[in-house]
Parts: sequence; C-alpha cells; structure tokens
Amino acid sequence: MTRLNVTVGRTALKNPLIAGSAEHHIDPEGVRRALRAGVGAVVVKSINESERGRDQLQRAEYMLLDSEWREMAWTPNAPDTAFIACRSGLTPQSFDAWLDQTVQLDREASQVESYAVASLIVADLARTVEMARQVEQAGLRVLELNIGTPYASQAKGVVSTELDPERVSMIVSAVRQAIGIPLWVKITGQSERVPDLADAACRAGGETVVMAGRLLGFVPDVETMQPFLGTTLGVGGYWNLPLTCHWLAVSRQQLGADKPLIATNGARNGLDVARMMLAGASAVEMASAVMLRGAAVLSSALDELDAYLRGKRMTAAELVGRAADQRKTFADMPLRTDNWRKYIADQL
Repeated sequence: MTRLNVTVGRTALKNPLIAGSAEHHIDPEGVRRALRAGVGAVVVKSINESERGRDQLQRAEYMLLDSEWREMAWTPNAPDTAFIACRSGLTPQSFDAWLDQTVQLDREASQVESYAVASLIVADLARTVEMARQVEQAGLRVLELNIGTPYASQAKGVVSTELDPERVSMIVSAVRQAIGIPLWVKITGQSERVPDLADAACRAGGETVVMAGRLLGFVPDVETMQPFLGTTLGVGGYWNLPLTCHWLAVSRQQLGADKPLIATNGARNGLDVARMMLAGASAVEMASAVMLRGAAVLSSALDELDAYLRGKRMTAAELVGRAADQRKTFADMPLRTDNWRKYIADQL
C-alpha cells in the first residue's frame, strides 16, 4: 500500500513499522514471524564481541508490572498498561553464527520488500568497527549501531550508554568511515542532551537516529522489602510515549526536518505509531509489546495505522512532524489569568 510508504535516509520502507531488537529476535523464527506480519523492517537481536554480554543473557530475568507497581502474570492478555522490567543481555550466538543467520534472514526479508537489520552494541570500538566491516562485506543492507543501552553503568565494558556528544561523534565517525551501507544510530533517553546526541550522530555520518532507548529503574517490593529481580532494571512502556515524542519534537527542531528520526519506547498500537510520527518520527520501532503479546501486535498496528490514514486521507509520509512543527514555547501561549484555580481539588 503506497499510503504507508516512507523513506529513512537512503532506505525506502514499505511501511513505517519496524520490529525492534529484543529476545524474540534471537531465534530466526521470531524474525520470520515479524516479516510475515508485514513490517517494513526487523532489527535482529544485538551482538558484540563480549563473552560477558552473552553470559549476561543467561543471568537475565523478566517481569511484568501493573500500574500499581505489582508483579503480574506474564500473559498476552495483560492490560495495555502492563509494562516489562528486566535484566537483559546479548544474543548467545558467536558472531560468525549470528552473521550467517542475519544474512539469510535479510535475503528472506528482501523477498517481501523488507529488511533484516543488523544490530551492533559497542563495547570495544575497534572490534565494533571490524564487525561493521564484516556486516557490510556479508551483504547486509542496513546496520543499527546501538550506543544507548540502559545497562552500561551496571555492566561496565560490556555495552555502551553514551552521554557525551563528542564521544558519540567519535564512535559514529569511526564506524561510518569503515562502511558505506545505511547506518542507524540508537541513542539513550537517559540524558537531558538527547537532541545534542542526535545532532552529533547525524553530523558524524548516521543516516538516522533511533530515540530513545529504555531507562534504568529500580522498583522496591513493598511486601518483601527487596528490589524486584534483585537489582536495577531496564524499564520502558506505554508511559514513556510522551517522553519519546518530546525528544522527537525537540530533536527535529534542532536537526531540521530533512533529518529522519526513528522512534522507540512506548508504542503499543497503530495510533501510538501515528503519535510518534506526528512528533517527528519517519518510522517507529516496537519491541516490548511484541515480546509480550506476539507478532500479531505488529499486523494489528499496521491495520490500525492504515485505517487512521484512510480516515485522514493522508499518507504516512505526510504525518511526519505535523504536530512537532506546530509546537509553541510556553511564552507563546495565550494569557489565562488565574486559570490554575480551576484545577485545585479542594476548590472544585
């Protein structure tokens, strides 16, 4: 459906929905399920050279929390407000096995006008650069460079949470100089400088920025008085959508409308995809909802987005930045003298 077509840098996507990297994309059948659901691209589970990263996956733990911060059963029928908290890790495969598998999956993706996107997480930059070269030499068409994982402070030397624009520029530039294929750069949301990180990534050769990765959290259990899962957790969910949309809008303003952005963290359905596109995203990655509810979430989101566009008589490309470009500053808003009094509970 041409109504759903979008372009991210040099990469034309048949629709703006991307199945983001997570555990359900370790096994090839998980990627194939996403492809059968009709997405524009699938990002495979990330890898780097670290044995500790693979070990971390074998220590991983996952839980589902409700809106009262209580653990609930892991089930596809959980309410929409349920969200995942976890300790995660990298794919358990060797790099050679991962690369062979990803190449095969990208061949299959090309047959349905989609992509299997390779994903590298930086630990040792020199090794990352060499892996990036091998990704391109193997024939893969797109690379996502993840420098925005939430876990770097908890797993030092295993993954990266880059917070300094100068370091972002140095890392992205090194990878860009090594490869010619499209380079997507995934950055953290754990910073007040997200637009600066995005700007640095684009100036150094990233074709798009994926924003913004999950956050670090800590949730005490009031019954046991212990930390859930024993430690700090990676968290994200529906509640993060306003934060993602904010970073999209302010990054679009700083970088310019010609720089494509990819949203992640907070999308559950087709209307959430539309919200993120209105805030400035050219495409949207969805991961947690798929891990919990299965690939049917993807096809449902595409149907909902298509119905929304039909109702608005618009294309997906025409959505991008519509709301962001109308965003005003507080000082631009009209005077509403004593309006605040109408919102005080004891005065209602």
